[in-house]
Amino acid sequence: MSARRVVVVGYGMAGSRLAEEIRRRDRDGERTSVTVIGAEPHPAYNRVLLSAVVAGTMTPESTQLHDAGWAAEHGVDLRLGVSVTSIDREARQVALDDGSTVDYDALVLATGSQAWVPPTEGLQTDDGSLAPGVATFRDLDDCAAILEHARPGAPVAVLGGGLLGLEAARGLAGRGALVTVVHPVGHLMERQLDPAGGAVLARALGEMGIEFRLGRFAARYVQGDGLKLDDGSHVPADLVVVSAGVRADTALAESIGLTVDRGIVVDDSLRTSDHRIHAIGDCANHPMTVSGLVQPAWEQAEVLADLLTGVDPAARYRGTPVVTRLKAKGVDLAALGDVHAEVDGDAEVLCLQDPVRGRYAKLVIRDDRVTGAIVLGSPDAAATITQLYDAKTPAPTDRLGLLLGRALSSAGPVAHSPADLPASSVVCRCNTVTKGQLVKAWRGGAATVPELATATRATTGCGSCTDAVCGIVDWLARA
Repeated sequence: MSARRVVVVGYGMAGSRLAEEIRRRDRDGERTSVTVIGAEPHPAYNRVLLSAVVAGTMTPESTQLHDAGWAAEHGVDLRLGVSVTSIDREARQVALDDGSTVDYDALVLATGSQAWVPPTEGLQTDDGSLAPGVATFRDLDDCAAILEHARPGAPVAVLGGGLLGLEAARGLAGRGALVTVVHPVGHLMERQLDPAGGAVLARALGEMGIEFRLGRFAARYVQGDGLKLDDGSHVPADLVVVSAGVRADTALAESIGLTVDRGIVVDDSLRTSDHRIHAIGDCANHPMTVSGLVQPAWEQAEVLADLLTGVDPAARYRGTPVVTRLKAKGVDLAALGDVHAEVDGDAEVLCLQDPVRGRYAKLVIRDDRVTGAIVLGSPDAAATITQLYDAKTPAPTDRLGLLLGRALSSAGPVAHSPADLPASSVVCRCNTVTKGQLVKAWRGGAATVPELATATRATTGCGSCTDAVCGIVDWLARA
């Protein structure tokens, strides 16, 4: 039998991971031939690390997910710097802007998302391009544009106080820019935080020199001057970085008649309304998924690789319980589950506020299980609460001790050291790597953090698990 032809449109974090997972299951290409089409000229890279590129602590090359020879070594037909012009669903053929065509048996759309630019006067020119002195924060080209204009001591305005906007702000502040974040909501990260938590986060980030204009809209941008806000006030800016949200890139899907609703609608098999076409990552709309995060995209890639190679025809994607992390110098934030719950007949809601020390904790418990939490400035508590959330085990009766990170679970002690951590505990959420997998890889010869990263992919996502992996390595070396 000839190999099944799989074509992946998009060589970002979702598309590159899918190609990798397919080759993990079908190393010799006997079951599948894989063609990946990437519009960007770069090899695949980790977008989560772009703030480090802006800050100058990482180079663009160090964010790459694959080296230049990966595709050839793994039998993947990688086509960079080309775009899809049309798809013929009846003939199952993809046409590219270089004049070539590619036939498929299964087509995967991993087209990602695009930065949304608000309709603020002056941000865009008449042809829709960004005005001089304005940049989005979405890819490596954006980073290059930002670094071209950002100077130490120069004023920079960031539009957007969500996760991406704050990542951009802290990267620019790390480079010495004078950053002001303009956000239309009254508190930061409103999707993941409540007002009290957002206020503590703003105070902590303010100690880095970042200023905030909350509950304000940008009304007008004037090149070389800055932003005029809706209350008539002014924010000086040599550069405006727009990080006001993203929109799923569904143009290609819409052009061929697929069902779209704020994303390409997919089922648990990640099939679109055309069952020979799948979608994963930011462009896909699955009812149990939060878009814009890496963990769901990579879990979807694993499920789809099982299906496309036939390794596990019963594989299904059921959604991802997401933990949002923001880590910067002096700031450690974790938010998970239902953070906006209020006290009712079914929910316990406990809060601990210590804004002077940059600490805030909110815990939501239903049926004695953790169903939501915000933990800022208490990494031990965050680790304990995340363990309970992942395992769905009963919460300790000492709720205050849990908020402080020193409680005992009714099922036994909650782990604070690698020795106590259960083998099933997820250490790297982005790649769903457990302590047991790390121990197995270490016993197989991966004795350092870089070697464990190569063997398991731990630490290669957002990087927030690096300290935990280092602790496990130290523990194993002493054991």
